Amino acid sequence: MVVVPERRVDDNVPNKIALSKEDTTSTQGEQHIRAKLTEKFNPTTLRVQDVSVRAILIIGGCGDFYAITIASEAFKGLTMIKQHRLVTETLKKEIEGIHGLQIQTHVE
Repeated sequence: MVVVPERRVDDNVPNKIALSKEDTTSTQGEQHIRAKLTEKFNPTTLRVQDVSVRAILIIGGCGDFYAITIASEAFKGLTMIKQHRLVTETLKKEIEGIHGLQIQTHVE
């Protein structure tokens, strides 16, 4: 598994959760991860996307690599590394079954 930290780019963060519960285009993996992060962090912004390399052949990806963008007050005062650790600890079980995770965290 590869955890890829990214630099924060606050100008690119939308002011709401990107996908609603009614969204039918997201995969079960995306929905599951979104539910866990929503429960734990009550985010103001949350984007979970399956960006697996094999996504070219499989609509929605195959669940091997996820990109997560999350903004929450829970991250206030924490370093980016500690913010990312909170996310990975929350998704510890899910991370065991994937190859890569890209995380962007923001404080809102």
